[in-house]
Amino acid sequence: MKIEFEQFHLESLGHASYLVGSSESGEALILDPRRDVDVYVEAAARRGLRIRYVVDTHQHNDYLSGIAELARRTGATLLGSAEAELGYAHRALADGAELELGDVGVKVLLTPGHTPEHLSLLLYDGEQSSDEPAMLLSGGALLVGDVARPDLLGGQAQTQQAAKTFCHTIQTKLLPLPDHVLVYPTHVAGSLCGGSIGSRLSTTVGYGKRVNALLASVNSSEEFVESCLDLDGLPAVPPYWLRMRGQNQQGPAPLGIVDPPVALQVDEFAEQAAREDIVVLDARSPEAFASAHIPGAQNVGLGASFATWAGTVIDPDVGILLVLEEPDDLMDVTWQLLRIGYDRPIGWLAGGMFGYRTTGRSLDRLPTMTVAEAADRLDELEVLDVRQPGEWSAFHAPDARFITGAELPDRLDEVPRDRQVLVACGSGYRSSVAASLLARTGHDNVINLIGGMAAWKNAGLPLD
Repeated sequence: MKIEFEQFHLESLGHASYLVGSSESGEALILDPRRDVDVYVEAAARRGLRIRYVVDTHQHNDYLSGIAELARRTGATLLGSAEAELGYAHRALADGAELELGDVGVKVLLTPGHTPEHLSLLLYDGEQSSDEPAMLLSGGALLVGDVARPDLLGGQAQTQQAAKTFCHTIQTKLLPLPDHVLVYPTHVAGSLCGGSIGSRLSTTVGYGKRVNALLASVNSSEEFVESCLDLDGLPAVPPYWLRMRGQNQQGPAPLGIVDPPVALQVDEFAEQAAREDIVVLDARSPEAFASAHIPGAQNVGLGASFATWAGTVIDPDVGILLVLEEPDDLMDVTWQLLRIGYDRPIGWLAGGMFGYRTTGRSLDRLPTMTVAEAADRLDELEVLDVRQPGEWSAFHAPDARFITGAELPDRLDEVPRDRQVLVACGSGYRSSVAASLLARTGHDNVINLIGGMAAWKNAGLPLD
């Protein structure tokens, strides 16, 4: 097989991007790049390739593209769907267009549904067969066990039309492909662009036909539309997604070299933290944050969901100061923020919380409660469930208040202030994010439920 191919998996965003190249011509194409583009430049150099083309399958809602950065770094030609409204110079690709990439055939398929301008790339291996496609880079048109959601760009009527368009796309463009065609999507497990994305990083057209329930219903347009419009089980849309698509349409500003945020000693850190346009983002674990944290800090523990929840609770116009578990986490946190449109953090707390504590400055705690303690006080507590809609529908505490975490920043006034609020999620991570948001916005009586609804269920407490 002569196709030079590499997948780049980013767990924190449920994102995959791709290098496709020809060893014959020494040229490569990068598809759906993330904002930190060194990985693509280094991979191309390692394979003896130069990056000739860069393209996004669609203008993403969930992260900022590295397309402009790669063009600046490599001089590559930017490509885009002929249906896209883009604010940067690019070569428009119509349905059926073909690209020159040595002995690797690249055919463009316009595959609208997830977004109106969506395209996919069908790859042909010249060494094997110039007539039989080998791979499909599907973006959001076809996922592992799912298709990408059609509801991101409008209300009910627009969503319904998008689902009908999606049905036509699958019927006419994707299902007719040979069963052996390998499918590599952009949205993979962990992405909120689907409701039931499988854990594998690739699939085949034939396997999708056998196991993907949505594909099984596609011959009935009405049934498929109803399936796509069953939005109750889809994850809530994080607030930062509303900003990403417009920035990607215009072309995100290139970053250039990103230096590490500066280390700040305690006095300077505290002086900066006192400003109204600054947020202290504590990226330690929920347990560490609960035991002691800087007053007014926002907890979002570093992990697979960090970017999603930081983008949910941090205003885009504030400066960010970091509190870290380990100094080695600095650039990981910094890039996770840059990928979703935040500026580089202003600085980080040198010496961490150990150094802060030893100065004798005041500290706050986030009250916590076990399910055993909660069982004796259910009549006194307001349970606030911040899980996803599908989790809530499966089971929840009786009389609990449901505000999914993505909507909480806009619905803070719905949370009672006159009684203790026990914040619950699946295991305690998201509820720590939500409880610290409530605490820093003036809610004094918040408690984080240790172990979340998993512990609640395992303890045999009442469920609806």
